[in-house]
Order: sequence, then C-alpha cells, then structure tokens
Amino acid sequence: MSYGFLSIVLHAHLPFVRHPEFERFLEEEWFFEAISETYLPLLRVFNNLKRDKIPFRVTLSMSPTLTAMLTDELLQDRYAKYCRQRLDLAEREAERTAGDERFSPLVEMYRRLYEQDLDDFENLYKRNLAKGFRAFEKEGFLELITTSATHCFLPLYREYPHNVEMQIHTAVIAHGRIFGSSPAGFWLPECGYYPGLERFIKINGMKYFFTAAHGILFADHGSPYGVYAPMMLPNGTAAFGRDIPSSRAVWSSDVGYPGDFSYRDYYRDIGFDLPLDYLKPWLPVDGVRVNTGFKYYSITGKTDEKEPYRPQEASKKVEEHAENFVYSRIKQLAKLTRIMDTPPIIISPYDAELFGHWWFEGPQWLESVIRKVCTTAENIILATPGDYLSKKRETVTGTPSLSSWGNNGYAEVWLDSKNDWIYRHVHKAIERMGELVERFPNETGLKQRTLNQAAREVLLSQASDWPFIMKTGTAVQYATRRIKEHLYNFNRIYDGLCRNTVSTEWLTRLEKKNNLFCDIDYRLFAAKKPAEQEITGAR
Repeated sequence: MSYGFLSIVLHAHLPFVRHPEFERFLEEEWFFEAISETYLPLLRVFNNLKRDKIPFRVTLSMSPTLTAMLTDELLQDRYAKYCRQRLDLAEREAERTAGDERFSPLVEMYRRLYEQDLDDFENLYKRNLAKGFRAFEKEGFLELITTSATHCFLPLYREYPHNVEMQIHTAVIAHGRIFGSSPAGFWLPECGYYPGLERFIKINGMKYFFTAAHGILFADHGSPYGVYAPMMLPNGTAAFGRDIPSSRAVWSSDVGYPGDFSYRDYYRDIGFDLPLDYLKPWLPVDGVRVNTGFKYYSITGKTDEKEPYRPQEASKKVEEHAENFVYSRIKQLAKLTRIMDTPPIIISPYDAELFGHWWFEGPQWLESVIRKVCTTAENIILATPGDYLSKKRETVTGTPSLSSWGNNGYAEVWLDSKNDWIYRHVHKAIERMGELVERFPNETGLKQRTLNQAAREVLLSQASDWPFIMKTGTAVQYATRRIKEHLYNFNRIYDGLCRNTVSTEWLTRLEKKNNLFCDIDYRLFAAKKPAEQEITGAR
C-alpha cells in the first residue's frame, strides 16, 4: 500500500523579448540560453523516460509569453543562428585548448551538446518545441497548465477585476490555440494569491491553482492536513500548497543540492575570463561581456581558485542527491500517512529554468528522481494535481490568505521603492483602456486592430519580470525601458483615438514587433459596474 503522492510541478516562463528592429539583441539571448539549457534538455529527459517505458506524470506550466516566442518564426531563425555561432565558438575553443587534458574534453562536451540542440531543433521538432511538449501531454505523460497572459503579479491589480479576468482569459485562449486543449490548472504568477482571485480561475474552466505554504497555513479556516491535501475553496476550486522541505532541498542556496561543490559553476564563464578581442565575434553587443555557455569550472567553494569541472564526478553526486530526495519524500509521506485520514500529496514546484540553466545537472537529477519513484519506490506514486482531484477524497473548505513565494512571502519584491513608480501609470492605462472600450464598443477594421494592439500593450506593461528585475538590480535599464515603451505605445494609441487619427504605418510596425495574442479581443477590457465586480469569497 502506498504512503501517498508526489507531484513535481515545473513552471516554464520567460518575458516576451522580441526585437526585429535589431539584427542581434542582447536580451533575446535569455530565450536562446533557456532553449539550449532547459527546454531541449527537459524534452530529452521525457524522451528517455518514454523510451524506457517509465510511466511518469509531471505537471508543466508554460506561460503564454514563452509559447509565443517558441512559435515565432523570427526567434526560431535566430535560435538556429545562435546554435551555429556556438558551434563556431566550440571550434575556436578546441584549437585554443588542444592538448589541455583539463579543458579540451569539456569543449568537446559543449560541441556535442550544441550539435544535438541544433539537430533536435531543426529535425526532431521542426523548430517548434511547443509541439514536442504537446505530444507528451497527448500521450499522458504531462499535464500542461497555464499562467496569466503576461505573468502579471495579480494581487497588485485586485482593484481592477476586469483586468485580472483579461489576463486569465487571454492566457486560456492562447493555451488552447497552441496546445489544442484546455488547461486543467493555473499557475499563479509568483504564487501571488489574494482572496477572490479563484473566481476568475473557475469561470475560465480550471480546477486548481498553487499557493505558497503560508497561503494555506494562514487561511480563514485552518486545515488539519496543512499543505498535504488541497484546500477546497467555496466556489469548488482547489488550492494546492507548496511543500517547504522538498522545495528547500532544491532551492536553498545553503543546503540545496545545486550548491554542491562538484557541480558546474554557473557564474564562471569564458565570456568573462577571455580577452574581448578573442570573444568579439560571439558578443551580441561589441565590448559587452556576456555568458557564452562555455563554463569549465566546478563550484569548488567560496573561492576564486576554482577546480576544473569533472562531469563524471558530478554525475555521481546527481545519483546521490536523487536517492536522498526520494528517500526523504518516502519518510515524509510515511509520517504523514500515520496522522492523516486522507492520502497525502507533496507538491514540489520549481521554476523550469532552474533545471539546466542555473543548475547544469538539474535535468539529469530530475530524470533520476522520476526513475527511482516510478521503478523502485513502492510507497510513493508520481501524480499531477489533476490526477489527485480525479478521485474523491477528504478535503477542508477554506480561503487561503494573501501570499506569494517571493522574499518574505507577500508583495515586497514587486512593490518597493525601486519599482513602485510603475503602478500609478499602469493602473491609469487600465482605466483608460476601459474608457476606450466604452467609447468604441464594437469596432471593426483598422479601429479594431488599433484597440486590440492597445490591449496587448496594457497587458505587456504588467509583466512581473520588470519590477522583479528593478528590485534585484540585474538589468534595470532594459526593464525600465520596457515598461515605459509599452505605456508610450498605449498612450499614443489612446491619444490618436481621442483625435480620431491613427498612424497606419506606425501601428503596422508595432503589430509586427509585439505580435503575441493574435486572437485578443479588446472588448474583454470593459470595466464592469460595481455590482458586477463582486467577487465570491472576498473578505
């Protein structure tokens, strides 16, 4: 008899970054790196498991902005070029490190990886990785879910329920267009929840969402199950709470597996070690150092004297850490089973980009964990939240508290002195968008195109990535530019419509640049009357 269930949830998201006006653009490489280091490796993990007839079940959230980029021809062309540039760099590095027993094998490792990336991308997936993930859903291995349209931190927009509804509805429509199915669940961006948000999840046909642990633990009605069984909200939506021990094992910078000294060091890259003249052909901006993906050192410790990376040694650690993770979950479930009268489920959610991009060995670890759970761990079953809900089990009814998985658990990451200036402008744009819908309730032709583009710009201005970057200080200039750019675009449209003049040429350029959500309907931005804004369960 099993002790319970383990649910591995991967959240794949990147902000929409697409710049056709430039031949190469630095921030587009965030996307290219994620393809090579996370999305293609994850597909290989799934293919390996399928080949070996491992009956795995994993939940994968894919944001609409990410899927828009994965299916964009311009970015597909640029990714193929990116791979070829990395193969050119591998040839150059092979010459430079020839005869060096420490680094020459690592260069060969990267060469093989980029060759496989390019071959898989071009031949296996015909440049569309979304189709690859869709195939695994159709075969019953994945449960694909969605998140809000532009990964908006929704608690900061609760005063504009029509905007929250627009974010969620647009995402569900985009998900159906890309994957040909309706998402069963919803990933709250940054796990940001406020009471009443479940109304929009419910009316868009989704059965569950995820919250931070304290969202469940501080709910209006305490649950004797804690985060180890879903909380059923009054409207019938299920909230699954994040498990802290299994999250800490992977996320913690102090005790998490990725910090092991044998693993590859993410930060030590030849892009910062070698002379600029040597690197120039591979830099997207002349004179600006960036990660190239060629990293030759292990973490080693808190020292600048790093040891060369040894893949075989790292692989041994992967197996040890996978074994430890599964053993710890079995012990955890055994203890829970003794004190619960319903089967426990451990929710282990992670950013997908952690696996491969930040933690080079992460995909290998994930595959090992899944194999061990599915083939050797008799007391634990791999399941999705949808699987768990398909069987009627004992639950507790309640409403989670305001919460997020950001630093200190609430909203301070997305609302502090470094980024608070943006909200008065974005909120004003939302109000003006509602005004435009009132004035132009049923337009066609050029005006409809213009209003739909205005809606896109408002949604894009709400991406949680930009205030996050401003808070952390990593690419503040670009993040600030993006917010201002989308607000400028919207306000130019607003002013033009007020004067009954629209620059067709400018609008066409903007549509070609910010070309996501092709089936968007601006009318959904209609501001509802107070009586229509009542939210079931709001306190």
